[in-house]
Amino acid sequence: MHHGAMTVAPGRPTSNQEVTVNLSWLMPVLEAEGPFLSIYIDSTRTDPSSASGLSTRWGHFRSKLADDGAPEAILEEIEETLLEPSPIGGRHGRALLATGSEILVDRVLPAPPRQDSAHWGDEPILVPLLQVIPQAVRQLLVEVDRSGADLHLRAPENPKITKNDNGLGEDSSVDGGHDELHKASVGGGSQHGWRYSNQEARVEDSWERNAEAVAAKVDAIVRERQLDMLLLTGDVRAQSLLKDELGKEALAILKEVPGGTRGQSLDRASFREEMARVTEEFIKERQQKLADQFTENQNRGGESVAGAAEVAEALQRGQVSELLLTIGAEPDNAEELTRQALATDAEISTLGEGYVTLPEGVGALLRWRDEATPSNSLSSMSGDHGRESAVDPDSEESPREREEESIRR
Repeated sequence: MHHGAMTVAPGRPTSNQEVTVNLSWLMPVLEAEGPFLSIYIDSTRTDPSSASGLSTRWGHFRSKLADDGAPEAILEEIEETLLEPSPIGGRHGRALLATGSEILVDRVLPAPPRQDSAHWGDEPILVPLLQVIPQAVRQLLVEVDRSGADLHLRAPENPKITKNDNGLGEDSSVDGGHDELHKASVGGGSQHGWRYSNQEARVEDSWERNAEAVAAKVDAIVRERQLDMLLLTGDVRAQSLLKDELGKEALAILKEVPGGTRGQSLDRASFREEMARVTEEFIKERQQKLADQFTENQNRGGESVAGAAEVAEALQRGQVSELLLTIGAEPDNAEELTRQALATDAEISTLGEGYVTLPEGVGALLRWRDEATPSNSLSSMSGDHGRESAVDPDSEESPREREEESIRR
């Protein structure tokens, strides 16, 4: 069975500065008639005990959902797809959304959900899906030597870089075909100097042509796979030659990971730890850049709003281009805001706590603003997620009063 994964939103430049996702595949859920099953579960199977734990946790959820009224037939279908053997490695989760008669969404999550959950109710639950957005990193590891390279893909639909092609097929290994790789040590005096120089030139030429072949393949994968990160390791000279040949798009997302050797890197715990550190550093940088972007926009009074009432009003007017939620501190109406964002084709991003303080854990970048758009800024808001001073500084009305007045109109 094929399990889909979150992808970078179309229509915007792909960048390592932010992560938004195209959630258009959720539209069938929003258009369907409830009630709905919403299941989010850690589906990691790194050893027999974790596989057994998945079965046990699902068993508890199934009993609860049955007691709540979920039809037995759909629960049986979900159990079959959830517990079937899976080739997916690494820590990951699953999201399943269904009506009483049909599975509408079955997605692999790039990390386990913050908390396992199962719900049977009138509306689908979507926030747990959004909470793992920052972990959706698509990266390519390139182990290079002077004859070519091995390529390993890590994608949200298979969150582990392993010693297999991970979907790359025949593209997972590149050998340049130029096999004069070693410079000879030629002695015997000056009469042999021309032979040495000639061979040295041929060897250098072989290295360069092999690097060209690797670069051509890597550049193509970067374009086709919309990568977030390009990780490079291996022979130092070969790395230098490859960087000279890579295109601008690949160089823009390149990170060097020391300590690797072609065909051996992923067998070393120290290398895997370094690769995990570099990846986590990238995620934090991307989160900080998103936070800085929103803060700068707010501080200069740009096209943005913050706070649950303000964002809800902007969504109702179709003004929101991007909804921003703080993971773990979402407002009570986060599910409703998410559905409104999807219905108006707005993008959705999520930030971990500590990057920026959003009142009630929510903000939005706007397509446009006018005189009726609430005017607020982070500098006017309290240090917690409460409403205390998140109000229009030019109005004596509270957000609640403004919302009620809007309803009366």
